[in-house]
Amino acid sequence: MRYDWTPLWRSTIGFDRLFDILDEVQRTAEESYPPYNIERLDENRFQISVALAGFTPDEVALTVEQNVLTLEGHKAEKDEKLIVHRGMSTRSFKRQFTLADHVEVKGARFENGLLVIELQREIPEAMKPRRIAIAGASAGQVKQIEGKAA
Repeated sequence: MRYDWTPLWRSTIGFDRLFDILDEVQRTAEESYPPYNIERLDENRFQISVALAGFTPDEVALTVEQNVLTLEGHKAEKDEKLIVHRGMSTRSFKRQFTLADHVEVKGARFENGLLVIELQREIPEAMKPRRIAIAGASAGQVKQIEGKAA
């Protein structure tokens, strides 16, 4: 089932990216090939494992553009073999992942029939929390008023 966002478009301003992400989530939920896992390794590191049995690195393209990670695979059909039963799908595909701000792809490798993509969130220093010094009198400049015990 697809949801129509048109009523929300009429009453909101500046939420274009949010609606694009929601559309992408709906579209992605309908696709199932190739199967993949998303794993959180720690607070700022993630890993996507995509099952690509039968594909070689030359037949797969991985690109990142404007917070969208795109994985495409094109398998050249070879008529050399007579396949009696085809149980492994080697069809062409295009899978997209929307990345949060400051999430970068650190690398990708083939490992046991899986394409493993390493991701890391790297928040710029200017956006990290920092302690602000509070100006005021230092302890050496404070004078104590002498008082007599009552």
